[in-house]
Amino acid sequence: MPTTGSGSRPPTIADVASAAGVSRTTVSHALNGLGKVDPRTRERVKRVAAELGYRPNLRAQRLRRGQAKAIALASSMPFAVAAGPSRLGFYMEIAAAAAESALLHGYALVLVPPVESGSGLHSVDIDGAIVVEPDVNDAAAAHLKERGLPYVALGRPVSPDEAAPYVDLRGEFVTELLLTHLREQGARRPALVIGAGRRHSSVDARAAYERVAAEYGWTPIVATAPEAGGEEAGYERCAELLAQHPGIDAVCALVDAFAVGAVRAIRDSGRAVPDDVMVVTRYDGLRARTCEPPLTAVDLHLDRAASDAVELLLGRLRGAGTAAAATVPAPAPRVIARASSLRVTDPR
Repeated sequence: MPTTGSGSRPPTIADVASAAGVSRTTVSHALNGLGKVDPRTRERVKRVAAELGYRPNLRAQRLRRGQAKAIALASSMPFAVAAGPSRLGFYMEIAAAAAESALLHGYALVLVPPVESGSGLHSVDIDGAIVVEPDVNDAAAAHLKERGLPYVALGRPVSPDEAAPYVDLRGEFVTELLLTHLREQGARRPALVIGAGRRHSSVDARAAYERVAAEYGWTPIVATAPEAGGEEAGYERCAELLAQHPGIDAVCALVDAFAVGAVRAIRDSGRAVPDDVMVVTRYDGLRARTCEPPLTAVDLHLDRAASDAVELLLGRLRGAGTAAAATVPAPAPRVIARASSLRVTDPR
């Protein structure tokens, strides 16, 4: 078996070249899939490198190629709705899946905290980024454009000037699923609570709600709440709705933090969930599962969507799939019905 003959010193590319009887350039080409190397020579070099325990100097490779071999996950969505007090939620579930997918391709994932300024993107060495649910004039997207870095969106971009490819989280379909579920459970006066910004989840939800309300003859009741307010904003907005529209029998709060606040507001008004007012939300995360009662929500297949976003971004970095209209539909979402929206109803 080949040895480096140098004690505990890590083997170098020169050691591999000497043991394999080839030049250092041939070793480099063989291990990196470059140049015209005879297949038998390439396999011999790989075998010798493995036997010696050779590991390439990634820093040197990055300097030579001008690549960071890192991508960022960024968003302007505040932690109050993206993650919550535990820092576990929508954003972090996406991050975990994206990091795993990126690593399979030899890329590290840099997690940029969701801050409105997007300033963290100025100081990280990255090749590109995934922007989660960009808003109109999104700060994270603006900083990436400023640096001339390629990026893709997770969720449909809503800015008329946005041309980034994206993974479609199917906002209108998700809202239709939730509203159909509420109607099947007997809802006849459901209200919609969405974020005050223009993210696709809010824009698409409003469009779907207005269409379904017209179809079923519902009087539209739509309220917005500031994302930065989190659960308290949801509480206050739902309390106002209940006072202004006492006949409301269901609340579709797309942001899970708003939905948890809505449950508290309903109870504080003297009503019961779900007997008097049913509650549903979009994201089946920790908040939905630990709320009392547990919230009916949607499985968005975020792990698959995040992985698709990584693939879409790496395609851009390789110079493929750069068309402005390039989209990848996320897997079909499904409603996970729980106690907040299940009740025996009068079918009339």
